[in-house]
Amino acid sequence: MAMEMQSGGKMMGFLVILLVLFIEMAAPTTASRNSFSTQTLEVQNQLKLLNKPAVKSIKSPDGDIIDCIKLSHQPAFEHPMFKNHKIQMTPNFHPEGVFGENKVASKIKPGSSRNVTQMWHLNGRCPEGTIPIRRTRKDDLLRASSIKAFGKKRHKTIPQPKSADPDLITQSGHQHAIAYVDEDKYYGAKATINVWDPKIQQPNEFSLSQIWILGGSFGEDLNSIEAGWQVSPDLYGDNHTRLFTYWTSDAYQATGCYNLLCSGFIQINNEIAMGASIYPVSSYHDSQYDISLLVWKDPKEGNWWLQFGNSYVLGYWPAFLFSYLSDSASMIEWGGEVVNSESDGQHTSTQMGSGHFPKEGFGKSSYFKNIQIVDGSNNLRVPKDIATFTEQSNCYDVQTGKGGNWGSYFYYGGPGRNAKCP
Repeated sequence: MAMEMQSGGKMMGFLVILLVLFIEMAAPTTASRNSFSTQTLEVQNQLKLLNKPAVKSIKSPDGDIIDCIKLSHQPAFEHPMFKNHKIQMTPNFHPEGVFGENKVASKIKPGSSRNVTQMWHLNGRCPEGTIPIRRTRKDDLLRASSIKAFGKKRHKTIPQPKSADPDLITQSGHQHAIAYVDEDKYYGAKATINVWDPKIQQPNEFSLSQIWILGGSFGEDLNSIEAGWQVSPDLYGDNHTRLFTYWTSDAYQATGCYNLLCSGFIQINNEIAMGASIYPVSSYHDSQYDISLLVWKDPKEGNWWLQFGNSYVLGYWPAFLFSYLSDSASMIEWGGEVVNSESDGQHTSTQMGSGHFPKEGFGKSSYFKNIQIVDGSNNLRVPKDIATFTEQSNCYDVQTGKGGNWGSYFYYGGPGRNAKCP
């Protein structure tokens, strides 16, 4: 009996040791608990900073929630630099010679919509005195590499057509097919951009089509204002085609962000939401849709304004955000950009534009048309000596043209990986 009790006692002791070890292994360490709670707190604080109390909220058919925020409560005014900033409700001057369309369709089929510009409009509009802001969700923040990196481009992603090192951009994993001018001082740019929904291979890749307004060198002090459309699963959590803006005053290092995700761009318009889906989009050999974008510098105040179509003046980037662009731009670029992560050791199959090469032409390849710049006299005019640039023309290409009601134009894009782009 004594032997049995001793044996049972040893077994009980052994089980207790196992239980203690199991609890220690299963329980999170103090460090991991602290790390988790710190991240949770950071996420909550950032969501509170970005998502202001709404006057009205609209559920979009694509799953977005659009919050109608009082104009004076937008994120820009969180920054001390904006503390005494008086909102400029209208530009003092438009460029002379503005001609443009709202979102239009070419060769529209019966029943096609030409009036809806963003998908959330199907379910409502924001009242006067408010601006529409796409609500940021917890998952949006958690997809980013860090809270600090959320809503920001990576360093050195600008196409540098005249770089002495042709591998400079491809090393960063970004590829482009663009048209550009750089022999003058520029005070704005305009284009009508064909809208598609390119396929993205990896969630951390994107495809965009945009205008770049650039000032300074391609070093650490580059100033850039950007506007266009993009598909970015990492930023938005889906594959919808979305209107976007971006700015930086130090080559994407510490300043700037997409849309209204930091202090910078001041929105005044209550009808168009940055980062919201554009609707409808073009289909191959079918209805073609495009958007017209104009960015220009107000000669009086010096602020850089953004206009969508012919009717929507969206807002402005205050001049004090920039160094070089507080005077003028030294280069304008129009075109497409993709991220090529080469995740499987091959070139990405992420599409640029329509995913088809320029040689296929209208209805098949994506285009920019009515390309113009704003000169020192605040006149819109066709730029001289348009050049083109692409890192790998077998993957994505660009082809310019001129004539008719398209003015200066180009087709651009491609499928990425193919037999000649392995």
